[in-house]
Amino acid sequence: MADHAAGTSTVRSFPADFAWGTATASYQIEGAAAEGGRTPSIWDTFSHTPGKVHDGDTGDVADDHYHLFRDDVAIMRDLGLTTYRFSIAWPRITPQVTPDELGPVNPEGLAFYRALVDELVGAGITPAITLYHWDLPQALEDAGGWADRRTAERFGEYADVVAREFGEHVGTFITLNEPWCTAYLGYAAGVHAPGRTEPLAALRAVHHLNLAHGLAAQAIRAAAPSAQVGLTLNLAWVRPATDGEADVDAARRIDGLQNRVFLDPVLRGAYPADVQADTASVTDWSFVLDGDLAVTHQVPDVLGLNYYSPTVVRRWDGVSPRESADGHGDGAASPWVAADDVEFPLQPGPKTAMGWPIDATGMRELLLRLHREFPGLELMVTENGAAYDDVLDADGGVHDVERVDYLRDHLGAVLDAVEAGAPVRGYYLWSLLDNFEWSYGYSKRFGIVHVDYDTQVRTPKDSATWYADVVRTGQLPA
Repeated sequence: MADHAAGTSTVRSFPADFAWGTATASYQIEGAAAEGGRTPSIWDTFSHTPGKVHDGDTGDVADDHYHLFRDDVAIMRDLGLTTYRFSIAWPRITPQVTPDELGPVNPEGLAFYRALVDELVGAGITPAITLYHWDLPQALEDAGGWADRRTAERFGEYADVVAREFGEHVGTFITLNEPWCTAYLGYAAGVHAPGRTEPLAALRAVHHLNLAHGLAAQAIRAAAPSAQVGLTLNLAWVRPATDGEADVDAARRIDGLQNRVFLDPVLRGAYPADVQADTASVTDWSFVLDGDLAVTHQVPDVLGLNYYSPTVVRRWDGVSPRESADGHGDGAASPWVAADDVEFPLQPGPKTAMGWPIDATGMRELLLRLHREFPGLELMVTENGAAYDDVLDADGGVHDVERVDYLRDHLGAVLDAVEAGAPVRGYYLWSLLDNFEWSYGYSKRFGIVHVDYDTQVRTPKDSATWYADVVRTGQLPA
């Protein structure tokens, strides 16, 4: 701890083998949407639908990483990163997939990712591949998407293809990124692709995503036994606004819908009984077939946590205007299936450009909760970062002091968890580059490297320099 009275401070150190990385997602950075044999994903369709994305932005070009990946790997090498988490665009690998057949493998798609993996390995950076970061082939959505169990079956086959191709050089295969967003934002709230507002479809998607994880984990372990299997969840640190019974119960329900409905079938082999009871007005969960839970119960070698902000909830009185810090207020479809009487009160204090409250305590508490409830399970922070209104200064730099403060606080929370015994093995900062931020288009910047979208010029921000120092020293400055 710092000894401010004596005018000295103790520098805190991470474990010597701690993995340092950044993370990206295919649709957000690659561009080249119609090149290399790639066919449309649900995000191509969604972003080209008027009114769905800020300013009509699309990922058609994005950061043009498809053509500039060698430059981007050079930036990572200069930062001293030891690992890089990226996702593979499923429509590049099996562009002719149908609900009943995976279809032929696209050699151009494999060649792109093989070149990227080779470039990373040559730079001394261990690749970590995310198999699904939201760009579902449109052909599968046309047949029902994640509400149809055949999508999970095809996903398991796709995982086998990728694991066989890249297993030799990839340290970790992460099956899914934030299935909560896929299921609820895509199929209940409609603010993410495919833009549906169907509560039953959302809960079916929850199960089929869990099933997809299980099928993919089995495929990876068979095809690439030396690689780790990972799963990335955006777990919420859910707190009741008061100690009142109604607010405490609201927190239980949201914890069930966001956290336990994904944790329990994977790590315990069962769905939470209270979540099934809470959603009985929507479904009887008969889409969970005999034998499914044995498949979902594929405990990952490492569980990834994505954390950005706390979640505070209370019971809504049904009369006053509903507060909605999650962006889904009165008149908007809610992602919270069968929880229309819950609201998310606006919180005081500093916020990021996304309007998200800043509280690193949630990072520590979630890591400790996972360590407490699932002892022995290795953990990784697979996303953490902040958007700010970054601009190039007159000196040509980006002086993002707020982001540095955010990262310092959250890395401190990670160290708190490590020092308390949680087996946290590494940290992936979100994100390497400013990029297409889903329904916000290019209006939000999360990168530690600034991107001029007109020229594709990359400019490392002050946060990149700060992060490189942490990576180089393994120490967190006061």
